[in-house]
Amino acid sequence: MRYAQGGGLTDTERAARQWIRLQAVVRFEAGEKNREVAVALRVSERSVERWRRAGRERGQVG
Repeated sequence: MRYAQGGGLTDTERAARQWIRLQAVVRFEAGEKNREVAVALRVSERSVERWRRAGRERGQVG
């Protein structure tokens, strides 16, 4: 089930999640592999794969 407004997160939690995604972009540009990004940011490798794909398909907005 999907929730409106970011899965029921507070504004602070949404901001933290966005910060992590932006850090992932910086690491992608530095040429790090998915596993390295996932370990460094403490997220799943699958999430990193999705973010990288979205970045390729839609640019940084993705």
